[in-house]
Amino acid sequence: MPEKVISRAVIRRLPRYYRYLNELQYEGVERISSGQLSKLMNVTASQIRQDLNNFGGFGQQGYGYNVAHLKEEIGKILYLDKVHNMIIVGGGNFGHALAGYRRFEEKNFIIRAVFDVDKSLIGTDIRGIPILDVAELPAYLAEHPTDIAILTVPKSVAQEVTDILVANGIKGIMNFAHLDLEVPDDVTVESIHLSENMMELSYRLGERR
Repeated sequence: MPEKVISRAVIRRLPRYYRYLNELQYEGVERISSGQLSKLMNVTASQIRQDLNNFGGFGQQGYGYNVAHLKEEIGKILYLDKVHNMIIVGGGNFGHALAGYRRFEEKNFIIRAVFDVDKSLIGTDIRGIPILDVAELPAYLAEHPTDIAILTVPKSVAQEVTDILVANGIKGIMNFAHLDLEVPDDVTVESIHLSENMMELSYRLGERR
């Protein structure tokens, strides 16, 4: 039997479910219905049930969802029960800010090293995370299993750095460079184009005026 293909739209909603369930658990809520969850998230109850039915449902008729259990199961679907070793390539202002963001660790995303070409940064650290010479990337990746690389380098070198990462086994890249990267089919790239998000926001604001 062929493996069921889950749509990208469903996958994009799962982290949002996880975030709301985490907040509900923190508030001491033990169970919630799809209707109650839909009001919180502004997603229809039928959409919630349909999304979760892709993975088995998890709810009980007349009871709803156990918040802690559903959060745990969604966490497993998102592989949050596994440790993801990460590196950042580009230790400038943005890379520095990402390395300083401690909440990654709450979801088992652990930044192990930052790489840069700036000699004034190399040899220093960000809250204990070492900043290394980008020339050391191949040797580092050969010795340290790494799941995800966060790319915060200039557009002019983004593809070159990506080629090095891919050649040395990186399968997941979070791309903040303003460039659509070319990678093999077995490498996953999540591109974050902040300027495009701002332009979309500008359009939506303009339409409301």
